[in-house]
Amino acid sequence: MAWLQLRLDITPADVEHYEGLLLAFGASAVTLEDGKNQALFEPTPEYTPMWDHTRLTALFEANADMEAVLQQLQAATPTELPRHQVEILEDKDWVREWMTHFEPMRFGQRLWVCPSWKPVPDPTAANLMLDPGLAFGTGTHPTTAMCLEWLDSQDLAGKSLVDYGCGSGILGIAALLLDAVHVTGVDYDPQALEASADNLQRNQLASDKMSLFLPEDTPRVTADLVVANILAGPLQQLHPILDALIKPGGQLALSGILIEQADAVMATYATTFDMQPPRTKGDWVLLYGTKRV
Repeated sequence: MAWLQLRLDITPADVEHYEGLLLAFGASAVTLEDGKNQALFEPTPEYTPMWDHTRLTALFEANADMEAVLQQLQAATPTELPRHQVEILEDKDWVREWMTHFEPMRFGQRLWVCPSWKPVPDPTAANLMLDPGLAFGTGTHPTTAMCLEWLDSQDLAGKSLVDYGCGSGILGIAALLLDAVHVTGVDYDPQALEASADNLQRNQLASDKMSLFLPEDTPRVTADLVVANILAGPLQQLHPILDALIKPGGQLALSGILIEQADAVMATYATTFDMQPPRTKGDWVLLYGTKRV
């Protein structure tokens, strides 16, 4: 089938802003490329270079209302939109196209997320071998990256965790590789549960290490930690459910939240959690705290 693509000519400072918004507004994929034939040399591990003139391309399904997407994008942008163009794009093997650009990524001190078809950069690290399939979650988006960095900063040895909105299983599997003892994964999409199970096997972890459920089938468990990388509105609605899944004194991390949405979500969870100052990456926020005893 045909697709619609939106091209934006942006600066490096605008990459996270537009990438995050377009994914939130329904883009199936976002890619970046050089807009003016500029060479980039191999960076240090702490530095990710970006072209001075970057072309961002967002891919949408053929029935997407692109006029509405552009209106949403303008409403969330304080200045005029950069030069942009909407085009009809004939079908091609997008999975293979995306796979060529997915490289190993490091999060925190111990954790790497590596495409399953490429060699790992550090065999001694906690290497999460990932093939997301049809489910969201590779670590490239700021919300997932912040969750992975937060997990890497926690002492997970012997702990249990609930990954609510597990997608590809990336957060739950990361927790297991960082020595958590068991993960309960929850997602409304059966394909996400299938992708999580496949990635669990791909990482040579026992099937009983992660239990996977649709929301209506979630058992009554109380875990040491809960992570939920969804969106601000659903997170506010899920407060009673997530609260019930955490032991007193347990840890909570929430992401999928834009900066301007953080105060409202924080206020909702502050009724039962001692929340810490937010972490930010671009336009996105991670909220975390401890459940009151």
